[in-house]
Formats: sequence, structure tokens, C-alpha cells
Amino acid sequence: MDPQVAILLVSFFALLVFGTPIAVAIGVCAVLTLISMGDGPAFYTVAQRMSTGIASFPLLAIPLFVLAGFLMGEGGMARRLVGLASAIVGRRRAGLAYVSTITCMLFGAISGSAAAAVSSVGGMMIPEMARKGYSRPLSVAIATTAATTGLIIPPSNIMIVYALVAGGVSVAAIFMAGVLPGILVGLAIMIACRFICPEELDDDSCAQPSILKTALDALPSLLLIIIVLGAILGGVCSPTEAAAVAVLYAFLLSVLVYREIPLQNLPRICLQTGITTSVIFFLIAASQAMSWVMTAENLPQTVSAALLGLSENRWVILIIINLILLVVGAFMDMTPAVLIFTPIFLPIAVQLGMHPVHFGVMMIANLCIGLCTPPVGTCLFIGCGVGKTSISQIVRPLTPLILAMIAAVAVIAAVPDLSLWLPRAMGLLE
Repeated sequence: MDPQVAILLVSFFALLVFGTPIAVAIGVCAVLTLISMGDGPAFYTVAQRMSTGIASFPLLAIPLFVLAGFLMGEGGMARRLVGLASAIVGRRRAGLAYVSTITCMLFGAISGSAAAAVSSVGGMMIPEMARKGYSRPLSVAIATTAATTGLIIPPSNIMIVYALVAGGVSVAAIFMAGVLPGILVGLAIMIACRFICPEELDDDSCAQPSILKTALDALPSLLLIIIVLGAILGGVCSPTEAAAVAVLYAFLLSVLVYREIPLQNLPRICLQTGITTSVIFFLIAASQAMSWVMTAENLPQTVSAALLGLSENRWVILIIINLILLVVGAFMDMTPAVLIFTPIFLPIAVQLGMHPVHFGVMMIANLCIGLCTPPVGTCLFIGCGVGKTSISQIVRPLTPLILAMIAAVAVIAAVPDLSLWLPRAMGLLE
């Protein structure tokens, strides 16, 4: 192994073991590698790469979507989506499990945030499911896994990040590519719920509101997806401009129409947005510097040669990549994982005949599983906090749901048309 590559890898994992924040670890190992390469102004080089790495107009969509997500989370949209999902599927066996899953899918898609879906929807559904006889660990497991579908169904911040790193990938194309795979993951979770929910749980006793009434009540919230995607696909505005429209719409809906966010709460929401955005952008900046160092050391080509040397079978290589991503997702947050491993694995995938858009959807769907598993699992810890349960208690009901998600990722990887059909039908791909 090249000494510089060894320094890069050893320093990175050593810093993680000692509990260094991942963005700091990425930046430090990039500096150490450059110093070992004899690059005199290593700190200057890394700082320059970090600053240029976030100097991108499409990235401005991220803080805007984050702000829109916070406004939606506190603006009463989740409660209205719960009412709509309950009216549609609440009378079926395991109906509340279906309600929780569908609501998380809708809210996650509208807000673009899995964490917001867990906290907002889970905060309402977990106590209700417990009152109807569901165990709290099962309720938390359902909300935790279902919330991740919002990162696959557009609009999605992580898809914007992938499009930036992949280069030449249209944001609109990968947005539309995530629709059917995201629905597939949600259906897989619902199928698993059908088998793991106890037989005696029957939600027919629930008071079911009129579907028409709840649909009209939830329609303003659902319109946000249509407005954002319609504006992007219709060429009316760019994803960044569509994100600004989403903020304005969420503000009008939450503050003026629903009146659930007092004006005095807006500074706090803006502060939360700033803090969240700063963390995301620090990760992106540091990862861009590290990606430049890896490219300079030909690490993607080295990994590609090693993987392709293991087997000539396309499916074997694809399985290996997915297994690596599955492990990476358990130990690394999604944003740095996409930023670091896209330059490594995307060239291999393209060499295997995969479309970059298809690979991006597969990668994001795979890394979503890591949000539900320890030790990093952001959604898992939020869900346990909201549901007042422990990770040890949630493992048993979570396992079949994780297996269902893995099965869905296998289908996404094996069936390219699932991801590519919709963007091609809309003329977004050749």
C-alpha cells in the first residue's frame, strides 16, 4: 500500500476511535496526508479546497430545505398527514402501523428530513400506538425505519449532495429516480409490519374521519411536493430557487394559515437552521478536501482495481459494494459517507454498466439503513428518545424491518428501471 494512502486511512480511523468529530477527523487526515506528500502549504491547500468545495449554487438549496423542514415540523403538517393516512388505512389490521409508515413517508418527503419525520410523526404516533396495545419498542422501530424513506423520495438534501459530488448528474433526474424506490422501501416496511404486528391488534375500534375531509385538510401540505417538483421539472426554477419557494410556502402555511407557529418562534427556528446547516456544510467542505487528496493519490483507481480483481462477475462486485456501504452506513453519517465513497465506488459502478443516477439511488437507499442501526443511527436514537425506550429493547422488533429494507435495496440494485424509468419518461435522461 502507498505510504500516503496508509497515513490517510490510519489517521482517519484512529481519530474516529478517539471520538474526534467526523468533520474534524476528515480535515486533519487530509492535512497529514498532504504533509507526508511533501506539500509545503498543506493547511493552505486544505483550506482552499474546503472553501471552493462549498462554493456551489446548488448547495444553497440545502439550508433553504432545512428551514422549510423546521417550519413544517412545527407547523402542524404532521398531524394533518396522520389524519389522512388514518382515514385511508386505519381500519385494517396493523392499521396504526400502516398509518405511521405512510405518514413518515409523506412527511419525510415534504420536509426532506428523516430526523424531523421521526420526531414529529413519532411524537404523535408512538403514544397512540402504545395506547392501542402496540409495544413501545415496536412503535419506535416502525417510525424509525419509515422515516428514512423521506431521504429517497424527493425533494432530498442528500440527493443534492450526491449530484454535486458525482458531477454531471441532474438534480431533477435523481429526484425523480427516487420516487419509485422510496415507495418500494415503504411498502417493504408495511409488508413486514403485517407479519410482526400481533394478531390480536385490530384497529377497527379507531374513530375514522372522512377521507374527503382529511384529504382536504392535508391538501395544502401535500401541495408543497407538487409545487417544488413541478417548478423544477417544468423548468420554472432551479432546485435552489424551488427550495426558496418551499420556505415561503411553508412559512405562509404554518404561520398565517394554520397559525401554529407564533412569530416570536421564528428567530429560534432560524437559529436551529443555522446550526444544522453549519454542521452539514462543514462536513461537505472537509469531505471535498479529502476527496481531492484521495484523487491525487489515485485511491479510487486503486480500490477499483482491487475490487475488479476479486471477480469478473458484475453481481459479485455489486454485492461487495453494497455490503461495504451497509457497514459504512452503520459507522458514518450519511453526508460524509456519500461525499467520501461516491468518488471511490461510482467509477467502478459505471465500469460495471450502471447509470450514475441508478447508483446514486442505490447508495442512498443503502445508507438509509445505517440511520436505523447503532452505533451512529441518528433516527434510531431520536426514535428511542421520543418513544422513551432503549436500544436493547428495540433490537428485536427492528430486525425484521431492517431485513425488509435490505430486501428493498437488493431489488433497487437489481432492477435499474425501477430508478431510471420515471426520469427517462420525463425526458430527464437520455
